[in-house]
Amino acid sequence: MVAAACLPSVGCGDHLRQLSSIAFSVGEGISWEGISGYQPRMHHADSNPLAHDHNFLSASHDAHERRTRYVVALTAAMMVVEIVAGLWTGSMALLADGIHMATHAGALGVAAFAYWFARRHANNPRFTFGTGKVGDLVGFASALVLAIFAIGIAVESAQRFVSPLTIAYTEAIWIALLGLVVNLASAWLLGADHHHGHDHDHPHHHDHAHADNNLRSAYFHVLADALTSVLAIVALLAGMYLGWAWMDAAMGLVGAFVIGRWSWSLLRDTAAVLVDAEADSERYTEVSEALEDRDAAIGDLHIWRIGPGKYAVIASLIAGDPLAPDHYASRLSEHAEYVHVTIEVHRCEHPHPELRAA
Repeated sequence: MVAAACLPSVGCGDHLRQLSSIAFSVGEGISWEGISGYQPRMHHADSNPLAHDHNFLSASHDAHERRTRYVVALTAAMMVVEIVAGLWTGSMALLADGIHMATHAGALGVAAFAYWFARRHANNPRFTFGTGKVGDLVGFASALVLAIFAIGIAVESAQRFVSPLTIAYTEAIWIALLGLVVNLASAWLLGADHHHGHDHDHPHHHDHAHADNNLRSAYFHVLADALTSVLAIVALLAGMYLGWAWMDAAMGLVGAFVIGRWSWSLLRDTAAVLVDAEADSERYTEVSEALEDRDAAIGDLHIWRIGPGKYAVIASLIAGDPLAPDHYASRLSEHAEYVHVTIEVHRCEHPHPELRAA
């Protein structure tokens, strides 16, 4: 928890125009090495008491990274087996599925790289609020890839309604079963944590506020592949034993719709984090109720996510008889998710009843 102070006297009628005062963070320990041409001014000769750590990664970051690497290895191994088997047997179905697995291995590899990059640069001062959003950036990119997959599946399925292809049912079923086993194992690895990567430092608000969107994107990739395998098996069995060849295309459209929904959900949540729009009205109400009292009112408040389940807060307070900034900041100490709090306080020389409504 950090606090900041600025105590000018302002007229209440002008307080919203004067909330741009400089706030100084209070905390402990950060290296400024690597920021070319910049060194923070020291209030004391021996140290900087205003600097602090900016590592806001999830507590389960390393575990998520390890599981993602396991899934990358499993998917890559399956990819190699299918491609080699396809070339050896001359099976186009095996070869096509191996190439399909290669795209998923690539997407999962990017997710694993994001974990490594975020951990490697977690204390790099070039990242103002740490590297907690790296996973959201990769999650957004993965959601776009999932959307492209969904569109591709839908187009191919529509074409097969018009021009059905001859299907080698027995071979295709075995390929789908093998792919399903691999993807279920991968989904189990990635979904080992409750709610697939949610941290539970705080019991309130929607679960997606605590989600690790990088793990979530990787989970959706393997889940999408598992879903297509299940739908393919159903369609292939129906075609093989009931003669319903159209089921192959129909199940493809169902899969495209479901994957598209997952993609949209991930795009919406990651985009909100990336543009600092993730905090909802409940969170603003929670912070306002904690900071305001009969004398102090909030003139300006900003809340945004800087890591899985971790938020930054900047609040400007106006009070007739202001308390120390760390006193106001301590009111948020029971909420563990507010890890970077900056408070600035303005003295109001002419309090009036409308102040609290401001």
